Amino acid sequence: MMRKAVFLIFLILYTITVQAQQKIENIIIITTDGLRWQEVFTGMDSAIANNKLYNQGDSAYIFKNYWSNNTKERREKLMPFFWSTLQQQGQLYGNRMHGNKVDNANRYWFSYPGYNEIFTGYPDTAVNSNDYRNNPHANVLEYIHQQPAYKNKVAAFTAWDAFDRILNEPRCGFPVIAAFDTVSGKLTEKQKLLNTMLLNSFRPWKSSECLDMFTHYAAFEYLKTRNPKVLYIAYGETDEWAHAGEYRYYLDATKQVDKWIEEIWNYVQANKKYKNKTALLITTDHGRGDKNKKDWTSHGSNIIGANEIWFAVMAPGLPAKGEVKEDVQLYQKQLAQTIAKLLGLSFIAEHPVAEAVNLK
Repeated sequence: MMRKAVFLIFLILYTITVQAQQKIENIIIITTDGLRWQEVFTGMDSAIANNKLYNQGDSAYIFKNYWSNNTKERREKLMPFFWSTLQQQGQLYGNRMHGNKVDNANRYWFSYPGYNEIFTGYPDTAVNSNDYRNNPHANVLEYIHQQPAYKNKVAAFTAWDAFDRILNEPRCGFPVIAAFDTVSGKLTEKQKLLNTMLLNSFRPWKSSECLDMFTHYAAFEYLKTRNPKVLYIAYGETDEWAHAGEYRYYLDATKQVDKWIEEIWNYVQANKKYKNKTALLITTDHGRGDKNKKDWTSHGSNIIGANEIWFAVMAPGLPAKGEVKEDVQLYQKQLAQTIAKLLGLSFIAEHPVAEAVNLK
């Protein structure tokens, strides 16, 4: 009798778990280039903000908008959505002060190798340049796109033009709207306006990268009008302003990305096609220096700490762990399979694919 009761309880719990997993029908993946875990988990760095080389002569603005003596308040000022909704409903990984480590597995610690690792699950040592050719390795987005339920329901919007090669647009089969690419097809008036504004916009990074606002609103309008089941959005300004040594703009860009993520999530939760059926995964491609404060502007294998990254996830059926403080070592290469697993799939490729992160 006891065995039957135990078995019945196990069966009920298993059924609930399976049903919860089945609720995830869509996923939105967001990256913000080169955003350090230090700002994500502790907010602005006063040492950098006080340095005249990095504060654009306006440390008063930085302190007014982002400073608190309390670490929790400081990070909430910088990323209010992360430290309210995501903290309450999701899971955040990468606070090394608690021994929760997330690292690049690739040896290079810059963008193309990082994005390759995120989406292929394979930190190939041959992928060693931002000018690397069309990626020979299949990525998880194209694998998902090949599944009948997701055919023509996958899209990527990226500020940086290298994503045409990273995701191998000629091969992948889904649209990759990168940098100054415009959206095509049957367009709304807003999409037409966005296309026009993009092509006539200021180009601080020439033609290789557009301002994040154009990537965001093009992706957001696509979400509203085309209803993709898998959407990838790649913001780039956090990296660009850091390279320029402009800490104020780096912080402003971080807060703006947080606001845009909130905007996307609020839309998802208000739309019956997405509400309680959609996973959200957010991460970055690489870290930046911190041991020597001047190295915060840089990354690469010669910069201590540039391999240190973070990620966050929120999805129906996943436990709301908040800031995960477990002493563990995770790697960027695990995210590709994690993306697939969230949708109930198993990413299979000709190259090795790292195992998924255990989010349970």
